[in-house]
Amino acid sequence: MANRLIVFSPKFLLLCRRFFLRPLHSAVPSDLSAIITTTTTSSSSSSSSSAVADSSILDLDDVKGLFSSVSTSKLVRSAVNLHAAGIEPMVDVGLWVMNSRLMNTGMLRGLMLGATKHTFYEQFCAGHDPEGAGRTAVKLWESGLRGMLVYALEHATGNGSCDRNLDGFLRTVESAKSLPTSSVSFVIVKITAICPLGLLQRVSDLLRWEYNNQSFRLPWKLNTLPIFSNSSPFYHTPRKPDPLTPEEESDLYLGHQRLLELCQKCLEANVPLAIDAEDTSIQPAIDYFTYSAALMHNKDDNPIIFGTIQAYLKDAKERLLLATKAAERLGVPVGFKLVRGAYLSSERQLASSLGVESPIHNTVDQTHACFNDCASFMLDKVANGSGAVVLATHNIESGKKAAVKARDLGIGNGNQRLQFAQLYGMADALSFGLRNAGFQVSKYMPFGPVELVMPYLLRRAEENRGLLSTTTLDRQLLRKELKRRLKAAVL
Repeated sequence: MANRLIVFSPKFLLLCRRFFLRPLHSAVPSDLSAIITTTTTSSSSSSSSSAVADSSILDLDDVKGLFSSVSTSKLVRSAVNLHAAGIEPMVDVGLWVMNSRLMNTGMLRGLMLGATKHTFYEQFCAGHDPEGAGRTAVKLWESGLRGMLVYALEHATGNGSCDRNLDGFLRTVESAKSLPTSSVSFVIVKITAICPLGLLQRVSDLLRWEYNNQSFRLPWKLNTLPIFSNSSPFYHTPRKPDPLTPEEESDLYLGHQRLLELCQKCLEANVPLAIDAEDTSIQPAIDYFTYSAALMHNKDDNPIIFGTIQAYLKDAKERLLLATKAAERLGVPVGFKLVRGAYLSSERQLASSLGVESPIHNTVDQTHACFNDCASFMLDKVANGSGAVVLATHNIESGKKAAVKARDLGIGNGNQRLQFAQLYGMADALSFGLRNAGFQVSKYMPFGPVELVMPYLLRRAEENRGLLSTTTLDRQLLRKELKRRLKAAVL
């Protein structure tokens, strides 16, 4: 895309001068969360040659090259929104307002949703409906990125809402078919949107009990890959659960049928489906749904169904190894989206309330090490043609390590089995840096009506309080590029 000379009015220059010309911090803070960090992990074994290799493959210093496809107006909006979102009390205020009776007041509700729509919603959401999200995906595609379409639905309460949610996901897949080839990398679904939450809890309890009691049988259970390891948390199920009732078995069947219908739609559209991970109380049932569907639909070295591994869990690497080993024995290709995890606070709070050990790694560095180990393991699988992986990370160091190893393994830049991903509206510097290095990069794009999406985003923000405050590097680089453009305009 050709660069354009932007001419600013004197009034605009005065308004922006204070914000964009303030000095950049000399270093990135080191107290970053387990989910996202821009801190370089120190290692006594690191060599200067590997540091040179890292910097040569992922250049984040060339802000002109990074943001060449982004308009100045969008850079300004992103800088302002990320600055505001990094102020943690704003999350508290937003949560309080959204959950208060004030939202029942028509005028205030309209004002709040209107203000939100033109700030955070436009920053972090891709559109109002599948068509709007598709248009955003095309814009990303024109800038060298791809879109992961996420209809922001979760926690269905009954079969009626599950059926309505399924219709929304099917519309999403249908809209992706009309977009340029390769502009959409995935459609994303949460199982809690198409199967009632209470039933997923019941199924998870029964799966845990079966794992620890070999004589226990589940007559409704389909073929699946290993769901647990010996180090998995089992404290959610302290006593033998009752069998599913006939009504529950019927609802479970309906949940499976919804997922299989969505899988078939994705298969016909040639758009992979990634199933999001959620909290450990229901993750066994989610993995059960995911793996049973993968065994049915992943054929001919083409994994169309991807599961998600959360690297902040202590059992993550072991479960990944067990699942991939079992799939290889069966000759089934598998794909995984690798993330750090988004339920840090609630997982630790629940474990603490029960007086048991948290399933989350004890330190940030352990989480980073687990993510990097899992990424390295999956890159080896990609290199030998037996797996596919999406490395969903905002961590600069993890991105560099994976990019260097992919290059060393000879994984071609056009290899669709390796993709990187970041959230829409965040970590754009890393996304564009990986794009410039020649890798496939996607943005995780939630969409939906503002009144539907905002509670979804606020729940994510509440769980992930460190997430938005760790956009320091993003804000630095945005200001640096805006300062460069401002100087160019003045001169």
